[in-house]
Amino acid sequence: MYQALYRKWRPRAFDDVVGQSHITETLKRQVQEDRLSHAYLFTGTRGTGKTSCAKILARAVNCQRPVDGNPCNECPACKGIEDGSVMEVLELDAASNNGVDQVRALRDEAIYSPAAVAKRVYIVDEVHMLSTPAFNALLKILEEPPEHLMFILATTELHKVPATIKSRCQQFAFKRLSPADIAGRLRYVAGEEGIPLTEEGAALLSRLADGGMRDGLSLLDQCAAGREGQLGEAEILAALGLAGNLETAALLKEIAHRDTGAALERIDRLYAAGKDVGSLLNELAALVRDLLIRKTAPRGGAGLMAGGYDEQTLRSLSELLNTPRLAQLLGQLQRTGADLGRSANRRVDAELCLIRLCDESLDDSPAGLNARMARLEELAKLGNMGARPSGERGQAPASQEEKTASKREPALETPTGQDVPEPRPSVSTEKTEPSPQEEEAPPWDMEPPPPPEEPQAPVRRDPPPPVRRPEPPAPPRAQASAPVGGSWPGLVEALRGRVPMGEYSFLSNPLMVRGTMDGALLTLWTQNELVKGMISKPGILAVVSKVAQEVLGAPCRVVVTVGVPPAQSPGSAAAVGVQERGSGEPDPAEPEGEVDKLDELLAFGEQFGNIITEE
Repeated sequence: MYQALYRKWRPRAFDDVVGQSHITETLKRQVQEDRLSHAYLFTGTRGTGKTSCAKILARAVNCQRPVDGNPCNECPACKGIEDGSVMEVLELDAASNNGVDQVRALRDEAIYSPAAVAKRVYIVDEVHMLSTPAFNALLKILEEPPEHLMFILATTELHKVPATIKSRCQQFAFKRLSPADIAGRLRYVAGEEGIPLTEEGAALLSRLADGGMRDGLSLLDQCAAGREGQLGEAEILAALGLAGNLETAALLKEIAHRDTGAALERIDRLYAAGKDVGSLLNELAALVRDLLIRKTAPRGGAGLMAGGYDEQTLRSLSELLNTPRLAQLLGQLQRTGADLGRSANRRVDAELCLIRLCDESLDDSPAGLNARMARLEELAKLGNMGARPSGERGQAPASQEEKTASKREPALETPTGQDVPEPRPSVSTEKTEPSPQEEEAPPWDMEPPPPPEEPQAPVRRDPPPPVRRPEPPAPPRAQASAPVGGSWPGLVEALRGRVPMGEYSFLSNPLMVRGTMDGALLTLWTQNELVKGMISKPGILAVVSKVAQEVLGAPCRVVVTVGVPPAQSPGSAAAVGVQERGSGEPDPAEPEGEVDKLDELLAFGEQFGNIITEE
């Protein structure tokens, strides 16, 4: 009769136990020196060797010829305990014997001395399943047992065991086995069984075992059934219905590029090939977890990673995803995986999860909002350099936020106009021939230059300064009674390069900021609170005050307020933000259609907040 590999290759001595040397060495010394306790408590996750060590210890304490603390497995006591013919060594399942009556019967039987062996041993597996009365009935005999009695308790949920039980036992914590230990044991068993297991196949099975040797042997048993050729990574993936590392890495790359269509096509192809969507999401979550550990603990995190991916793949994926994005992906995958068990349609839930992973704007969780803010910050840093943020270096389709930003990009970039002079507005293109004033005029969103008949016209006849000159020559100092409205373009031009580009785009736009001078007080009137908040920073106001003193020739104080400046009479010196013009001419600061552009720009600013960045 065929016997499962995990039962056939169960360790028979302490030296055969893999990965638990901190426990097996202690138990061997106790057997050698006859310093055995009357009660032991073995804790740890499944498949780590708790029950195996309990059975080995039961044979070792009754072995007639122990070898360095290990049972010989040849004497009548060892053979009788192993085949179950010795009734003094009993293994109980607390899940089915959890009542107080069963514990009382065990306690009444335990007082009798054994007949075939030296010690009576009770192995109670899953002891946390005992009821509270059963634990209370076990307390007394655990505290003062007969000399011939030994209890070995095993559990996977230590927190459910009462403290009164823990204090009466020697506690040993079994740790999860490393993938290297599991792979080595699997290769040994495969060699003894004649299974052609490759190195890559053993490494894959060790990762899938998740720290449990029993799981690894069970997976090997399942994959080896009916196989004649080599058992490699591809054969294991096909036998277990998994996607594989290459498919998982390609899927995550598509998610990083926000290519929803390609991701849905890939999961549809894998689903048609028989892959389980739950296993696919688990593999994706494991890869994201490895990348997150690599990001947050680049030095000491190598031992925490599950492995299975080469360094080049991890590095390329790590460059595409930042830490907030990885946290958002892992949280979404964990939530979807937890809900798949009660899902009416697992495929639909998996596809919906992929859509949310590709577009973080659809994830309204705190992690999703944090990922969106991190992306906006990255866009802000790279926007002026013409680069694309992480995850957007390819030709993948843009997300909804990118499409919105690209549609409104002219409304954002037109006011800046740093390198190439922007086209003049329609009211300025009516001139038949260019004048010297047009060569040194600020971009179209500023106030147009004064007509030639204005007092500043003689100054304008001088040779024009360079276009990119940060501080053009200031106009001659005006008299107290002379109008100073023409000095505002010079003030704005002098501010170029001395204030961040984000704030300068507001200061240079007369639709958003206008200035009035009242004695030594320069008041900047803004369109709304958003613009006021952008230019009312102390550092910005200090630079404006300094430049105003240089341009106007007298110290002044700068204040910012929301509203419309008071109406100024023709020729008044208070209208700093409005160019001098004839009383019958239309106001060129408000050309037709500019209000619509302003509304579009403000809506864009409210949606994307800090996307206008500093140089």
